[in-house]
Amino acid sequence: MKRLVAAVALGSLALVTLTGCSDEGAPVSFDGPSASAPAPATGKGRAAAAKTLMPTGPKAEFTTQNTLSDGTKIGVTTLHGEKSGFTGKVWVWAPPQYFDPTYARSGFPVLIALPGGNGYPNNYWMGTDLKLQSSISEWSKEGKSLPFIVVMPVLNPDDKHYYDGSDIPGQPKMGTWMTEDVPDFVRANFRTFTSRDGWAFMGSSSGAFVGLKSVLKHPDKFKAVIASGPDLVPDSPLWSGHEAQKQANNPEKLAKALGAQPDTKDHEVYLAFQVGSKESGLGNVESFMKTYTKGPVKTRLQVIPDGEHNARTYVKGMGDGSIQWISRHMQAPIPSP
Repeated sequence: MKRLVAAVALGSLALVTLTGCSDEGAPVSFDGPSASAPAPATGKGRAAAAKTLMPTGPKAEFTTQNTLSDGTKIGVTTLHGEKSGFTGKVWVWAPPQYFDPTYARSGFPVLIALPGGNGYPNNYWMGTDLKLQSSISEWSKEGKSLPFIVVMPVLNPDDKHYYDGSDIPGQPKMGTWMTEDVPDFVRANFRTFTSRDGWAFMGSSSGAFVGLKSVLKHPDKFKAVIASGPDLVPDSPLWSGHEAQKQANNPEKLAKALGAQPDTKDHEVYLAFQVGSKESGLGNVESFMKTYTKGPVKTRLQVIPDGEHNARTYVKGMGDGSIQWISRHMQAPIPSP
């Protein structure tokens, strides 16, 4: 039922058409200044280069989906996932700092943003109405957020089922798509960081489940998640007959196993939960946190005053503290003289 509520509350946002953008559909490039930047000589330049992975290629062809007031673009492309075999759309946005020559030799942190509802055929975070990208731009200027590259893949392969961001036997491999193909695509096209310190998820409702599960299942690849109004257990009907695989994608099981490991920097994950004060589910989140906040599993809860189960509420919560908390634990871009 919770996911049905999410679909009703958020579904209208997924249908937004961005007709106000005069250059919608025009080619757009995310090439930064690194191509003409000299090799770093000393100091911070070398430090940035040591932590940075330059775009590996091959380059994707992007078209403009929308344009922000600061001139930055939200682009879209179709990704053919080599590892999953799934083909779907991915939207991307790079912050203004990405194009600043000061950061020409530095990687940037990545935030994989997932919608609620079915998240197909669109990811509603690609619109400007929710102000996710423009908020991150402003927060980064205020020192509240890192200047994240925001990546917005489709969440499911169709609008009929939830696939729990998992490789359900006999179904499209959405777990591999989300945690392998999408990051590989980002590394191919953007300056990123070589360590997991530069990788995080955020999501609403069913998207929050996928982000949460992905971080707990792959703490070697991802460090943090902002999970807003999350589902906390897998509940796709497609798991029928595959109980062992289902439990292998259960955040409760994954958090318990990770929490039992030594509390070392190599395993620490940061789970930033958000719940609106007017929505249900707060008790479930508090119970999850009480049970599984152990060892390398670090948690934080943002209760959003007068907040409901919708994306606008969750962007507000991010600005109230969640984005700042995960940013403190992630790798920031390194300027070079």
